[in-house]
Amino acid sequence: MVQFSPVSAPHSHSGNSTTHLMFWVVAALIPATLYGFALFGLSAVKVWLFCTVTAVFVEALCLLAQKRFWRGALDGSALLTGWLLAMSLPPSVPWWVAVLGSTFAIAVGKQAYGGLGQNLFNPAMLARVMLLICFPVELTLWLDPSLPAMGADGLQFSAAWLGQNYDGVSAATPLAFHSGHEWQSDWHMNGLFFGQHAGSLGETSALLVALGGLFMLWRRVITWPIPFALLAGVAVPAAISHQINPEQFLSASTHLASGGVMLAAFFIATDMVTSPASVKGQLVFGIGCGLLIWLIRCFGSYPEGVAFAVLIMNATTPLIDHYLRPTIFGSRTQLNA
Repeated sequence: MVQFSPVSAPHSHSGNSTTHLMFWVVAALIPATLYGFALFGLSAVKVWLFCTVTAVFVEALCLLAQKRFWRGALDGSALLTGWLLAMSLPPSVPWWVAVLGSTFAIAVGKQAYGGLGQNLFNPAMLARVMLLICFPVELTLWLDPSLPAMGADGLQFSAAWLGQNYDGVSAATPLAFHSGHEWQSDWHMNGLFFGQHAGSLGETSALLVALGGLFMLWRRVITWPIPFALLAGVAVPAAISHQINPEQFLSASTHLASGGVMLAAFFIATDMVTSPASVKGQLVFGIGCGLLIWLIRCFGSYPEGVAFAVLIMNATTPLIDHYLRPTIFGSRTQLNA
């Protein structure tokens, strides 16, 4: 359903719709996305285009195959799925990887469950994990950022920025390095917050992603429990472990500013379909996501654990909703259904 119009007196409607909410999220992603384009150039633009266009196209095909109105593909949900997938991929991935990922996200991660509102797992993260398992080489090659520089003849663009003769660099993201004190300098934190390091589009600038999240909180597109709980779930164990053994464990600030933590906290874990409904459930969900991200980063085989953590907690959402249902309106205690 793209739009809802109440017709009888007992109903009250805020004016929001699926399309309205989806495009507010898209608007919040624009600053970080444009900055990623500036850092990584035409390769990043191509990945974004292939992901978003493919997602909308496959959504329309799936709706037609189900004899449903194809214009439902324009409600913004497919666009957002492709956009989030692009934000989680290295800017150097081949075009066919982006197309395959978006196709899987929509056809398997969303429509196979019945479409919008029915999927158990976040489609973008499901596709991200599938691609990582099937194409580990392509998903672990990164481009160094190369902002255009002003020269005597105007703006100067590197060959890598133009997508010409670039070489991917394996394991070049900050999370691939666990060397304690070398990562605690002011330069390091500035690089993480402002995006001067290799990574995916969603890892370019923790500051811009966080500002987009705060914008959504201000617009009431999302609520505070999941972002707060997820960030706390990462920061608390990271701070404790770093105090105990700073040579082995990264600081809380490094964990929060690196990788896809900010993107997960504000844009991925807050997906209304795959997260719990109650405030208590959202707090449990967010803490679980954050703790799993920290555990995978510190003790797992992957330097980044956002996608795995979100999918694991997505699987627990029905259980959380069952045991942490909100109190029924008009009663002092929770009633059994």
